[in-house]
Amino acid sequence: MTEQMETTAPGAPTTNDAGIPVASDEHSLTQGPGGGILLHDAYLIEKMAQFNRERVPERVVHAKGGGAFGEFRVTGDVSAHTRAALFQPGTTTPVLARFSTVAGESGTPDTWRDPRGFSLKFYTSEGNYDLVGNNTPVFFVKDPLKFQDFIRSQKRRADNHLRDHDMQWDFWTLSPESAHQVTWLMGDRGIPRTWRHMNGYGSHTFQWINAEGERTWVKYTFKTDQGNEFFTQDEADQMASIDTDYHIRDLNEHIRDGEFPSWTLFVQLMPDEDAAGYRFNPFDVTKVWPHSDYPLHEVGKLTLNRNPENYFAEIEQAAFEPSNMVPGIGVSPDKMLLGRMFSYADAHRYRIGANYAQLPVNHAKAPVNSYAKDGAMRYSNPGDPVYAPNSYGGPAADAERAGHTGRWDAGGEPVRAAYEQHAEDDDWGQAHALLNDVMDDAARGRFVDNVVGHLLNGVSDAVLTRAFGYWDHVDAEIGRRIREGVSAKQDLVDPKAEEQGNPARSSAQHKA
Repeated sequence: MTEQMETTAPGAPTTNDAGIPVASDEHSLTQGPGGGILLHDAYLIEKMAQFNRERVPERVVHAKGGGAFGEFRVTGDVSAHTRAALFQPGTTTPVLARFSTVAGESGTPDTWRDPRGFSLKFYTSEGNYDLVGNNTPVFFVKDPLKFQDFIRSQKRRADNHLRDHDMQWDFWTLSPESAHQVTWLMGDRGIPRTWRHMNGYGSHTFQWINAEGERTWVKYTFKTDQGNEFFTQDEADQMASIDTDYHIRDLNEHIRDGEFPSWTLFVQLMPDEDAAGYRFNPFDVTKVWPHSDYPLHEVGKLTLNRNPENYFAEIEQAAFEPSNMVPGIGVSPDKMLLGRMFSYADAHRYRIGANYAQLPVNHAKAPVNSYAKDGAMRYSNPGDPVYAPNSYGGPAADAERAGHTGRWDAGGEPVRAAYEQHAEDDDWGQAHALLNDVMDDAARGRFVDNVVGHLLNGVSDAVLTRAFGYWDHVDAEIGRRIREGVSAKQDLVDPKAEEQGNPARSSAQHKA
């Protein structure tokens, strides 16, 4: 988008937004001894009115973040599984990446304990492909009907406008499917040292379709080539007081200095016919596929090598949406993914405007032949004909070129129900495996300390009791250590909270 940015030549005259030269950068137009400002000073009015409208609403989720541009280069061969042009051997595709925290507002510290967004926009020859993921392979809930409530539980209370651990744990402990993601969050990777030192995941199960129309289920993993590194809770708290923009600064300065971060993309591939009989539901976003069942296959290399020239234009106005899927890639029965197919584009229409896709950072590098027209801020409008089908040479849909956007045999009548149960579809098993099969003793110790510290900060008696049971379900030994850790530290808690019958509530608001 560099060539489309507005630039100012040294010594050029100041103009208004219509390009008309202005008389002064410093003095309003006034008249008479009293120096009354005149309403017809159009440049003054333009500046004041534009300033009042300078901010677009921040993202409700993932408000604080940063990003950079780069490229994705294919190094493996997965053409047998997808016809998508960006994944064909030897292909290089321009990319925009945005990293973020989930719960905090745009001014919150980068080093709070929180999942990190890992969003990519591939400017492919077949249109934009957006992969909107996190630095964790799973999520807290599995149904989009619960998403809004989950986010509100992680934000601020309505009465005092404070973040509240009791609210968080109340939701988590009433939603057992959260256990796997909360285990990730409270572990070492809950606070990556930098964005360069964290993995990225598509999290959902997607569908790949090859040239013959054959389907394969797929999960994406971007492994950091810099190695996984993390902050302890104490290190993160110290950094939050030193530099609230540490992660933004780190990425910008390393790219500025030519130290380009990179990630290697791997995929897990599940044959279509495996899904129905797999031991747990493969479309449940609270679950991972073990590598022993579906190993990683290398696809290519993502490298970030250019900083944005204007943060607002290129990062704040960047619009990522899972519904941007190119031929050869489709959706799955993952309920959260299906909900996001609507919600992201709708959020952009509200936050940025109906024509957000025409902004340079969001505009496809492939030809755009759309019948969409008019609306605020539209600068490229189709001429006649403005409808389809038509007899006058307008663009026409091509099902063969588009390919399948994802299909499967749904069957049955519409119902409101949980996923169909497979043999290992419990909410606790993968959290248990993460603790015992992935973490070592030292990591488990830090995990227990993180959970204990979190629970000691404002969690009410009833929710605290439920939290103990929550971790007992995950792992009895971990549950015991958490219970004993909380008990041992309760003498450090605000005495007033104890008088109010809330031995775990502290006057401090710990950041999560």
